Amino acid sequence: MPDVLICVAVDAEACDLAGLGSISGTSVEVLTTGIGPVNAAVALTRFLAHHRVGTVISLGIGGAYPLSGLQVGKVACAASETYADLGADSPLGFLDMEALGFPVVGDYFNRLPLDLFPTSNRLPFVTRTTCTGSTTDAQSIWARTGGAVESMEGAAIVHTALAHGVPVAEVRGISNMVGDRDRTAWRITEAAQAACDALIHWIEEGKC
Repeated sequence: MPDVLICVAVDAEACDLAGLGSISGTSVEVLTTGIGPVNAAVALTRFLAHHRVGTVISLGIGGAYPLSGLQVGKVACAASETYADLGADSPLGFLDMEALGFPVVGDYFNRLPLDLFPTSNRLPFVTRTTCTGSTTDAQSIWARTGGAVESMEGAAIVHTALAHGVPVAEVRGISNMVGDRDRTAWRITEAAQAACDALIHWIEEGKC
């Protein structure tokens, strides 16, 4: 039974987490889920079916919306997670699951709560299956959700942990600003390392 299960989409997001358990005295395991919400949910569900886990942490990189106040290289943790595009389109605009009358998990609709907050920078996160690639879309998602940080797996990890009754947290380093897609401006390695450093510090302090 790992005290902490750290979920990353790709191995590069795990950085130097190997050996963390022996240093902190906390049993830590890393699960690479694959990219996207379906891969994330399936991988975590399979793991939880065979292992007891104390805490699940979604870790990785994310894009920051321009009005979030975040900059590339900074780290934030999720105060909440929102499925940004789960719902229905209509002539009057986007209808989320609450408007449609269908809870997603338990009594929760698109916005899901988290239990633990590994950094002092707590902000609302959003999850999309398509990375936002234009300023127009970024402004629309921001206005509709109030989200500060975007990823492709976060809400699915939180959803799965909630369904299994396991405490959950999410930490992301900011690799890029969400807007017109410019891959040359991304700082993936630096963002992943910053997120890992913040999480390691939190675990070593025994706050998990």
